[in-house]
Formats: sequence, C-alpha cells, structure tokens
Amino acid sequence: MTFGINTYLFASPFTNASANWFPKFKAWGFDGVEIAVESPSHIAPAFVRSQLDRHQLKCTSVCACFPPSRDLRGNLSQQRAAVRYLKELIEIAGILGTDIVAGPLYSATGRAEAVPGPVYKRQWRTVRQHLKTICRQAQTQGKIICMEPLNRFETDFMNTVDQGLQMIAEVKSPALKLLLDTFHMNIEEKNPAAAIRKAGKNIGHFHASATDRGTPGNDHLNWQEIGNALKSVKYGGPIVIESFTKDVKVIARAAAIWRKIEPRRDEIARKGLKFLSKTLRPEMAV
Repeated sequence: MTFGINTYLFASPFTNASANWFPKFKAWGFDGVEIAVESPSHIAPAFVRSQLDRHQLKCTSVCACFPPSRDLRGNLSQQRAAVRYLKELIEIAGILGTDIVAGPLYSATGRAEAVPGPVYKRQWRTVRQHLKTICRQAQTQGKIICMEPLNRFETDFMNTVDQGLQMIAEVKSPALKLLLDTFHMNIEEKNPAAAIRKAGKNIGHFHASATDRGTPGNDHLNWQEIGNALKSVKYGGPIVIESFTKDVKVIARAAAIWRKIEPRRDEIARKGLKFLSKTLRPEMAV
C-alpha cells in the first residue's frame, strides 16, 4: 500500500513546471503522485518521469479528465475524442511508470440527466463496447482501467459499486477495475465499508477524500471502518488524497468549492497523510 497525492490540489492543468511541487510532496512523506493529465499536450511524459525518479516518487496513477468534449456516451465526435484520449493515457502511463489509468471515464463529468430508461440502456451498451476496446489495449500493455462511480450531482450514469460491478461483469476484461472514492461513497452508498467489501478484488485504486473535500480525518467519516474494510479485502494498491481548494480556480468551479474549507492546502496534504498513515497503515505512520 502506497500513499499518494492528486495534483489537482495544487495545479490545473498539470504541466512540466508543476513538477516543481515534487520536492515538497516527498518532504511531506508521500510515496507517490497521482498526475492529472487534462491534455496529453500539457506534459512531456519522459521529463515528468525523470523528475519523479529524481525525487524518489512513484506515479501512483494517471488521473483522466472528461470535459464535455470527451464522452463515451455522447455524440460520435465526443466518443471518438474520449477513446483517443484514453488510448493516449495508456501510453503515457507506461512512460510515467504506473499501471493505472483512473477516473470517471465513461462520461463527461457534470453530465447529469434524467434520461428515459431505453436511452440509458443504449448509452450503457455504447460505453460497454468502448470499454471493451480500451481494455484490450490496456491488457496488452499490462495496464488497468479504473472506473470511478461519482455522486448523483456529477453524473447520472454510474453512482454506485453495484453499477460498477455490473459493467465489469459485462465487459469481461481483467483490465477493468473500480476506483472507489470516499467522498462519493459517503453520498451514494448505504454503507461505504460494506461497499468496499462487496467490490473486493475488483478495487484497483482508492481515493481518500473527506466528506467536505477537505482533510481526511477532519470529517465525520468512520475511517477506522474504511481501513478495516480495505484490509478485509486485502487491498494493497495506492491510497491517494484527492481534495480540492479555491486556490485552483478551474477545479474549484468544477467541484463546487465555493468557500475555504481548510486554512491551507498544504495542511490537507500533510495532516491528511499523517492521519491516513496511522489509520490505514499503522506500521508506516509518519
């Protein structure tokens, strides 16, 4: 189990210059970095990898971003753009040294509609077919694609572990896993710990997010139950803090961060890591 920090807390978009944050991440005690690649043109992957290696950090995962122009259930242009983008991210992941491409990769984030049942079923079939194609490439290159169920305000397509498991069962690829996020589970799951246990071996990645998007541990979530559930399913993958602040304007708007949730964003990273290390992996407490 390794602990990482998502770059959205400090930069959007992430560019080569954003690697200047890496020394601080290392000094704070992180094992790795989840790099949000909003556009492949924003970075030179080999350079970013060299900076990760220089500071003895791993790329825990590549975080995918889906604006309206990329949508696996959208019009043909949006679908093609999303497929092309995901295939590029698989290549970039290889250069950055991670096996994981993760995110709400089935649809544009923020697209939440009350579509009729038959329309939803058609969208589901379309996404399923695209995921089969993407997972074939991922499997060939030894990568995994981790779908993230989002809360109802950010998508109407996939909100729960049950929906994610259904898609995995239908795609039938070992390259397709789930990214579970405590922020979204707190809204959508009856019991987040039970949802983790249900997902079991299908969990490929994990976001530790406070219930208010602030510091993990400085919220009402029962983190001890979360830790026990992860241990019960023998999850040994990355634990990544994904939090947002008003400092990064684009992400603040997208995530509806309208007020200062914590005094400083570096405190979210440092205090969150200390708490999670003690709660989820006691032997590695910082």
